[in-house]
Amino acid sequence: MAFDGLFTRSMSKELQTLASGRITKIYQPNALEVVLQIRAAGQNVKLLFSIHPSYSRIHLTNQSIENPADPPMFCMLLRKHLEGGFIQSVVQDGFERVITLEIDSKNEIGDAVKRKLIIEIMGRHSNLLLIDAKNNTIIDSLKHLPPSMNSYRTVLPGQQYIAPPKQQKIALTSLSDEEIKQFFSKEVTVKEIIEHFAGFSPLHATELLHRLSTTDAVTACRQLMNEIATSAQPTYVEQEGKIYFSPTSLTHLSGVSTTYETLGELLDRVFFARAKRDRVKQQAGDLERWLQNELNKLKLKQKKLQKDYERAQNLEQFQLYGELLMANLYNFSKGAEFVDVENYYSEQAEKVRIPVSPRKTPIENAQSYYTKYNKAKTALIMIEEQKKKATEDIDYLEMLTQQVQQASPADIEEIREELAEQGLLRIRQAKRKKKPTKPDPEKFTSSTGVSISVGKNNKQNDYLTFKIGKRNEIWLHTKDIPGSHVVIHSEDPDETTLKEAAMLCAYFSKARDSSSVPVDYTEIRHVKKPNGAKPGFVIYFEQKTIYVTPDEAIVMQLKK
Repeated sequence: MAFDGLFTRSMSKELQTLASGRITKIYQPNALEVVLQIRAAGQNVKLLFSIHPSYSRIHLTNQSIENPADPPMFCMLLRKHLEGGFIQSVVQDGFERVITLEIDSKNEIGDAVKRKLIIEIMGRHSNLLLIDAKNNTIIDSLKHLPPSMNSYRTVLPGQQYIAPPKQQKIALTSLSDEEIKQFFSKEVTVKEIIEHFAGFSPLHATELLHRLSTTDAVTACRQLMNEIATSAQPTYVEQEGKIYFSPTSLTHLSGVSTTYETLGELLDRVFFARAKRDRVKQQAGDLERWLQNELNKLKLKQKKLQKDYERAQNLEQFQLYGELLMANLYNFSKGAEFVDVENYYSEQAEKVRIPVSPRKTPIENAQSYYTKYNKAKTALIMIEEQKKKATEDIDYLEMLTQQVQQASPADIEEIREELAEQGLLRIRQAKRKKKPTKPDPEKFTSSTGVSISVGKNNKQNDYLTFKIGKRNEIWLHTKDIPGSHVVIHSEDPDETTLKEAAMLCAYFSKARDSSSVPVDYTEIRHVKKPNGAKPGFVIYFEQKTIYVTPDEAIVMQLKK
């Protein structure tokens, strides 16, 4: 993980802008995340804490995170102790991945109290704790750690707060030039740097070694640590399918590199889509499993129907046998097991051996083949209809699967409602009935200022296309690929807006990870919904096609 002690140092520096800021609102979107809204330096900002085992972090975020209708108990506790309080300082413990917010607040009767909000960024051992600063006791934490789980410290309400054990390492910044020269006078490895110096992960140790190959040890070390301290160049690098990030440039990597103005923007780019997907997975895991099970059933049914179809295609042979037997009724008698007749329908007039039942008369055998012919003919029609329906149902469920994978938590409930309306899924009873709300497609703005809307599920797609969109506005959809309806709220959009809308269309489709994705576009008046069609299904004409490659960074920039 690249959120090491050095990155934590950079982040603690960036968060100094929160000093003297007032905590105005507190939210807890889920069991692993807390968001503080803070009024600092004349503006409102959002500070995200996450103790996710893979995405643990703290940073300022520009992204919106949906909150539950009923706040969890820990959120209510934080509101009680911290809302209205002022942040006095943001402190990192050495080069440890621990950041403490010291907060001046008031208790229930208005007396001044001091609180600490501590985040420990340690992978699956990460935690967020609220501490009474006066006596250093734990008020509560997102994770509890009883003595049976950890002999070093207990993390339970009322217990003394004990910091995680420190690694006995040296801070590179504390060394003199001579000490740096001495340490690097011999050839060192990445492992030795990690074991010797505080805060280094393999990523930054590798970066330091690379810089040592181009300049002297003192310059390389001082320069790197200065860049870390000042967040000189927040950098995102994608190389061979892997993602790397750092507060400074990563000169040892040769992949596609993007720089950001702040660490918060960098971490939004790195984690937000993945963390959002994880939040949805927590809420929609059962729905995804149900969809996959139904798809498996339909695909098995499709295979069986294909076999039945192939068997039913023998109908022409049944008709031929019936007619040849009728023409040769007097050439065989009851008791025969087969009869050889001349196929007068063939130019070669070859002999055909027809199996017959010895228990039936010649005319009964002929009628038997006619009956098989009629049954096969009827079965063929029914199988064709069932195959068509199975294919439509598979397309529909695959489209829903794609929508679930790219949905927000609010979109999931609309997908559940849609399945319930289709009679496919029994909807879970809510604790209290909510007022019906209109679908709310996601809104974006092109770099030239034009509004763009994206439907994230079928309810939103239909509502966007046939209720919100105007006749002459531009409608987009990926060509022959499940995806979202996208509408440009302009009758004559510029080329940049059209390309960005097409990118949104490709990004919110099954082809998100593909390149040169074909996207059709036309005016909304050319989009029609056939009678009896499933939600989200339309036909369109007079379309043109544009090819784009989805880019998550651009999509995030277009988000309002």
